[in-house]
Amino acid sequence: MPKASVTRQIAREKQKLIDFVLDIEKYPEFIPFCIDSKVYERNDKKDEIEIIADLTIGKKPFVDTYKSDVTYNKKNDTIHVTNIGGPLKHLENNWKFVQKDDFTEVHFDVDFEIKNKFLDIIMTKSFEFGLNKIADAFQDRAEKI
Repeated sequence: MPKASVTRQIAREKQKLIDFVLDIEKYPEFIPFCIDSKVYERNDKKDEIEIIADLTIGKKPFVDTYKSDVTYNKKNDTIHVTNIGGPLKHLENNWKFVQKDDFTEVHFDVDFEIKNKFLDIIMTKSFEFGLNKIADAFQDRAEKI
């Protein structure tokens, strides 16, 4: 199972970055390999926001859609994502946002396994490169918002 962490310092206010990450429907505009996204449900509660969404990812001929359960914890400024369907046997990723003086430190970790063993081997080999490309895309877009 590929597992990795990335930390970035972004010159933006913490809440703007959290809102940016939760704006899942805009992901295809800037995230490499993200072809489509759809939010089915969004519940804004007192202490958290819960979102059920699909992401279609890949590069032809390897394109697939997976459904995720996204939970933003307002008290500790974290976002937790798990898969609830699709080609992933396992997905868990976490975002943590820490406001510093003039920037926000964003911690992101991901752990996943694809059901298809052949694709899982391919993704494992290119995982670090892909994760850094995605982190770069998030940071570039976040610095422009």
